[in-house]
Amino acid sequence: MPAAYSRLLFALLCLSLPFCAAADSDDTPTLAAGAGVQRMPSWAGARTQRSDPIPFLDIELPQYGFSLSTEDGLQWDLIRDTHLHGGVYGDFQWGRDHDDLGALAGKLPALGPRATGGGYLEWDFNPQFDTGVHLSHDVNGAGAYLEFYAEWDPPKLGLLEQSLQLRWQSMNDAAMQRFFGITTASAQALDVPAWHPEGGSQLATLEYDLFMPTSKHTGLAASLEYGYLLGNAAASPLVRRYGSRNQLTESLAFVYHF
Repeated sequence: MPAAYSRLLFALLCLSLPFCAAADSDDTPTLAAGAGVQRMPSWAGARTQRSDPIPFLDIELPQYGFSLSTEDGLQWDLIRDTHLHGGVYGDFQWGRDHDDLGALAGKLPALGPRATGGGYLEWDFNPQFDTGVHLSHDVNGAGAYLEFYAEWDPPKLGLLEQSLQLRWQSMNDAAMQRFFGITTASAQALDVPAWHPEGGSQLATLEYDLFMPTSKHTGLAASLEYGYLLGNAAASPLVRRYGSRNQLTESLAFVYHF
């Protein structure tokens, strides 16, 4: 199966688009589907980028506290207070395959995408600003992730909807080793020191999202995300020699809101 096709199928199961739901009432279910393209680092820490076709599906079922979105992953709200929310959380981590690694293929192991599951807590200060935390673990046991975030929705510019999000993510030892560690065999092939990092801060991210309606049911969604590697992720010889601390991701999609 081609790499881009397998990633597309995996994303179809795990992703959805958060836009278009804002105009609905609190009790109105939402379903939006679309397709687009995402350009992202070829692998975590890479200086090169890859482009993937991405299907989008946005499901919002407020009466059950259920949502599935690219912005928030899978969330099932079990607390549902006026300001405090919390419950089940799910997402996934991109991997890297032979084509993604390019000249490093055969020198570094490929990593398949992995689903993660855990919980979350969120505090809504008002409809425009919230902050929260996600704690999740690889469902196959390959690492745990902790993420703090704050999101602000600025006022609309005409019909243009905006969202700004700041995130900080850390990893445990297993996750840091999986993405940024270098075994003795890989170190010899890459001509760099072996690297067995401990967990800690991994990435700080600033994301800006836009949605422009093009009709009653359609619109264009765009996202620009700048990430900066931290701690042992940034210090990895893999990043210092072959990658970059600066991680840029862009996406554009056409969305149909049912």
